[in-house]
Amino acid sequence: MRNLTLRQLRYFEALARHRHFGRAAEACAISQPALSVQVKELEESLGVDLLERGARQIRLSRFGEEFVGRVRDILRSVDELEDLARASRHRLLGRLRIGVIPTIAPYLLPRMIADLMAEHPGLDIHVRETVTTRLIEELSEGRLDTAIVALPVSEPSLMEVPLFEEPFLLVRPVADADKPVPSRAKLREMRLLLLEEGHCFREQALSFCTAEAGVSKPRELLDGSSLSTLVQMVGAGIGITLIPEIAVSVETRSAAVATARFDDPQPSRRIGMIWRCTSPIARQLGEIADLVRTSAATLQASTTPFP
Repeated sequence: MRNLTLRQLRYFEALARHRHFGRAAEACAISQPALSVQVKELEESLGVDLLERGARQIRLSRFGEEFVGRVRDILRSVDELEDLARASRHRLLGRLRIGVIPTIAPYLLPRMIADLMAEHPGLDIHVRETVTTRLIEELSEGRLDTAIVALPVSEPSLMEVPLFEEPFLLVRPVADADKPVPSRAKLREMRLLLLEEGHCFREQALSFCTAEAGVSKPRELLDGSSLSTLVQMVGAGIGITLIPEIAVSVETRSAAVATARFDDPQPSRRIGMIWRCTSPIARQLGEIADLVRTSAATLQASTTPFP
């Protein structure tokens, strides 16, 4: 046990997360044999198997399942020591790990990162783009410092700070541009294109269509993997979709589509930043939230107005 190292613990945690030697090694930026050797040495130090090695996959042993939880607690505490040191500085320096949901990342990140680097030139920014549930998990485990998501997330352990609100716009084939904007009831009769399961924006769009009590989902739904795919499908005449206003100028410029606003009350979402309530750099993250809020306002002001 005296030979236990943080490196071994980090490699084992990555292996437990990915359940695959190759993907874990890639995540740790080392070779697969090197990771395998370190994990084997960890098992020898402990005197017990952490893994059940099969021909096609690996599983954690019963001890390994219990051990990985303790390992994550240790690694999170070590990371927070580094955060504590950063919190004592006047300016935020070093690594900053930011998670962003896919329906925000391509549109806000370029402006946001440029503004962050201008204000904090010593930052080493790492961006993780994935769905909200994974961001919350990685944030809780200490693998992210903060995340930009749709609020609320309603996790007692996480601080929520609103950044901005934005409406959803209707996207339909350009041939339908002069038609009246469909009501919610009419939307439920149309072929509605939505992001695949797991994206919070899917549920927000569905919620708008089924706001009345007892109303069922739209009659015909088709799934896409990205907002870009949805808009291109609309341009091909396959159906209609809803997208957040922040994405409109980027996603509609190369598609034969028209956009329109819904009548009030318009569908919308609130975007915010979240971080652990116990984070030592909570004050600095609050300052970053202010900067991101300004970046978003600048971006919204520069966006071409839509009818």
